[in-house]
Amino acid sequence: MRKEIRIGTRASALALWQAEWVKSELEKKYPGMTVTLTKIKTTGDKILDVPLAKVGGKGLFVKEIEEAMLRNEIDIAVHSMKDVPTFFPDGLHLGAITKREDARDALLSRNGVKFADLPKGAKIGTSSLRRQAQLMNVRPDFQIEQLRGNVDTRLRKLKEGQYDAIILAAAGVNRLGLAGNVTEYIDTAVSLPAIGQGALGIECRVDDRELNDLIAFFNHADSRVCVTGERALLRRLEGGCQVPIACYGQIRNGKLHLAGLVGSVDGKQILKEELEGPQADAERLGVTLAESLLKRGADVILREVYGKSPDYSGDKLLEN
Repeated sequence: MRKEIRIGTRASALALWQAEWVKSELEKKYPGMTVTLTKIKTTGDKILDVPLAKVGGKGLFVKEIEEAMLRNEIDIAVHSMKDVPTFFPDGLHLGAITKREDARDALLSRNGVKFADLPKGAKIGTSSLRRQAQLMNVRPDFQIEQLRGNVDTRLRKLKEGQYDAIILAAAGVNRLGLAGNVTEYIDTAVSLPAIGQGALGIECRVDDRELNDLIAFFNHADSRVCVTGERALLRRLEGGCQVPIACYGQIRNGKLHLAGLVGSVDGKQILKEELEGPQADAERLGVTLAESLLKRGADVILREVYGKSPDYSGDKLLEN
């Protein structure tokens, strides 16, 4: 058995937490193995003053890491699944999807004001068009302001009074031990999560069979089924740039239940569909759900979004 596994990761606090967790689990499973971390700065980490939807491009938070893997400088990469494009470079694939954390969005507000009690015209910070579309649908009076940077930076901006509230992925807040700052976890009926939100993906080279076997224990069957269905929907919708597409899979009574959504950026149009079927048909269910949304006009909404987003490359540009 190999003696070392090299992990590639972004250098943000959350990315490092995730990579360190994978490292510790590998060391527990394989005593005596050396597991190292290599920090890699991605394009998404370098461009912090531009809204994600305007940057465009392919896999902003994974491209440089994948290139390092293809050069055999690292063995595996640990990603937030919502940051992983639906297509992989030749020779790479998703070796494992971990057990999902809380998939919901979290509201962090000044003075602990609940969502329903936020004042008219409240300034809400988020970098996500998905969140913007859904929040504006419920509260068209909100002022949505761009919010980039790591979790600590976003929290600081909230406490400085730049926003009345900010929206973050609950999983990241929880993993960093910052759940005490959460005012409220937003029900998925109000804000349907991003594709893969809350799960981690471990990417590796397809032809490294030993490594694929070594990381297989990370796979969580239910999470993999749910995320597979969600990503099939995204792929069929050609979820490019950073777009208002959401999908959330759950296992209910042994079946996969998928809820999918496409919305206009201003929140005036929200198309939502749900579907349930056998877990083994996760891919087909995701595609079928996407087809239902397209028949109801999702293609028109998405064309409008893509038309305003430069450098659309047919891949998801991820929200944080």
